[in-house]
Amino acid sequence: MTDLSDLRDDLAGALDGDVTDDPAVRKEYSRDTSLFEETPGLVVFPKNAQDVSRAVRLVADAKRDGLDISIAGRSAGTDMTGGPLTSGVSLVFTKYMNRFLGCDGTVASTEPGVYYRDFEKETLKKGVILPSYPASRELCAMGGIVSNNSGGEKTLRYGKTNRYIESLDVVLADGSIITTEPLDGDGLAQKEALETFEGEIYRKLHALIEGNRDAIEAARPRVSKNSAGYYLWNVMDPPAKQRDPSVVFDLGQLICGSQGTLGLVTKETLTMVHTKEKHAMLVIFLRDIGKLPEIVKRVLRYEPESFESYDDKTFNLAVRFFPQIVQQIGISRLLSLGISFLPEAGMVLRGGLPTLVLMADFAEDTQEEADRKAREAHQALAGLPVTARTAGPGIQSEKYWIIRRESFSLLRKNAHGLYAAPFIDDLIIPPDQYPVFLPKLTALLSEYDLLYTIAGHIGDGNFHIIPLVDLGKPETRKTIEELTPRVYKLVLAHGGSITAEHNDGIIRTPYLPLQYGETVMNLFAEVKRIMDPLGILNPGKKVGGTVADIDARMVRATPKAKTS
Repeated sequence: MTDLSDLRDDLAGALDGDVTDDPAVRKEYSRDTSLFEETPGLVVFPKNAQDVSRAVRLVADAKRDGLDISIAGRSAGTDMTGGPLTSGVSLVFTKYMNRFLGCDGTVASTEPGVYYRDFEKETLKKGVILPSYPASRELCAMGGIVSNNSGGEKTLRYGKTNRYIESLDVVLADGSIITTEPLDGDGLAQKEALETFEGEIYRKLHALIEGNRDAIEAARPRVSKNSAGYYLWNVMDPPAKQRDPSVVFDLGQLICGSQGTLGLVTKETLTMVHTKEKHAMLVIFLRDIGKLPEIVKRVLRYEPESFESYDDKTFNLAVRFFPQIVQQIGISRLLSLGISFLPEAGMVLRGGLPTLVLMADFAEDTQEEADRKAREAHQALAGLPVTARTAGPGIQSEKYWIIRRESFSLLRKNAHGLYAAPFIDDLIIPPDQYPVFLPKLTALLSEYDLLYTIAGHIGDGNFHIIPLVDLGKPETRKTIEELTPRVYKLVLAHGGSITAEHNDGIIRTPYLPLQYGETVMNLFAEVKRIMDPLGILNPGKKVGGTVADIDARMVRATPKAKTS
């Protein structure tokens, strides 16, 4: 094989799905919601797992023949890190591999191209959901949720996606198709006895993890959630072990969150949960962030399902873009929404905007219980210099969720000439570090001419900082290059992680050594070599990425935002 056209022809002849090098199609799949643009050489729409297997085998053959080629999976393209972007073969799942495969009320199975919104419609027929959906729940797809180990507003109570992995069908780097599941000692021995690439992976990974347990455990982030690096600490200590102590190994815990760099997931079987249906909210308006740890501590005693926040800049931008909000939510709801904000308007007139708005959402089986928890959490704040109010279901609490959930989308669509730039967008620290960390962070950001918003999951210390920048200005690129490592070093100095939910991709891979150090980064590189010896699976993510990659792939001008 001599060039990409030969590979195109071979793929077209071998696959049931579609293969194209049409420039318009390649351009369509050159972007996600990150800062980056990378145009694939080929776009493939596989119809089934066998197509994925054939595609991987042909790419591997081409690489052996000397073609500089790789392959990356892609679902809905809502990734904020450049995770699915590639100059090689973009394997797009949403066109054909979009079948919901069933739910029995305990687990649900799906192909990776199913949109979460459609997945949830099906699981709700059994009264269950996957609670780790991200804020992009209306746009994202299931493949990305697993590949990024997504989390969101319900993570405080229910945890991230890796907790819900029952089994994964995975195409390995040699094209073989395997199924991962939690294994006991006998099951692991059977896998290691296989004279296949799968068996080799189990043998080598087991030896690597067993031989480096102390270093791996020391590297485990001490925060409630983490998406940085490969989750080696989860493989031999998986969530399934809590249910079944005989479990000793779960390869699915390594695949989850690996951004398609170790294998391509073609089927997901996930544990479902019955969530609580009755809600009440405690809304806290805070001006003194020094009191934040005590507020969080007191509220968490009452076990909110979610505990979210957004800052005064987000509130101001919501006011600025209020017509667009109206367009988005529908004119019929405008009057009730506007009337419901009258108490807050009065509060602002009397005392100005709060520094932070905190939203503790209590979900229970009965409305009485949800209301009781919100009320008692409110009472627990007595003596603290805060303004707070409880909000029942419906428009009373919905107005806060609209601002929290839609802020990033609103910024992307309406900040004309500026781009909502996710590059320090997902840091997490222990909540007890708030009084020291947040002033340092604010002071650091103030050194740069940035308009930005901060929203996040205040209950577990996860903040989403979204600067608004003009990507066409050279000074913007300089700011991103300078500010990123400074923020990450501050986060790590306070015991945090550089990404809680959004993963590494192009934007954070170069900074993983700051978090993990040389020894653990070498282990990550060895994992990549074990599972992808030719380096064909989404290279440059998790290991091998550089700051030069960030600069080379960053878009050169502020792109026009999509309208849908």
